[in-house]
Amino acid sequence: MLKVGLTGGIGAGKSEVSRLLVECGAVLIDADRIAREVVAPGTSGLAAVVEAFGEDVLTPEGSLDRPRLGSLVFSDPQKLAVLNSIVHPLVGARSRELETAAPEDAVVVHDVPLLTENGLAPLYDVVVVVDASPSTQLDRLVRLRGMTEEDARARMAAQAPREKRREIADIVIDNDVPLEQLRRCVREVWADLVRRAGRSPE
Repeated sequence: MLKVGLTGGIGAGKSEVSRLLVECGAVLIDADRIAREVVAPGTSGLAAVVEAFGEDVLTPEGSLDRPRLGSLVFSDPQKLAVLNSIVHPLVGARSRELETAAPEDAVVVHDVPLLTENGLAPLYDVVVVVDASPSTQLDRLVRLRGMTEEDARARMAAQAPREKRREIADIVIDNDVPLEQLRRCVREVWADLVRRAGRSPE
């Protein structure tokens, strides 16, 4: 099994790269998706978040109001640290369960937004960083995700600088490019990962 850590700044296009890697044959473990699962209604994770931040972070239906919680934590490093201390251990435990269930010869891609910030690079055989210029990130967040420019800049500022992510990378995927060019790049990266895993190219 080859364990790959995939990361990138918000708006860099990491989700698109993970989707393309799955098309190639990767087993994907998506930390963001797991992070939503561990704070779903009825979970101990959601109860801990409410205890820390109050009932105001719930929707009328009783689920987590993620935009409201995000606006609280992304501009306050102390609150963000509290949230991370609740969610990250739960995400880590679930990720390990999913990895254990993958085939022995799998290329397992862990999609981890905060891999750099949390010093997780040593956990992986290979670290792949999806990189885009700050102007590209900002444009995608405002145009595609509907964020205000202020909120988008706050989210970007809460993450590690671009240079820090590139420092820990074994492979950098440039995503200031059209989709077809990105697709070709990901196929090349996949061939490299398969070689590193000791498998024959598929």
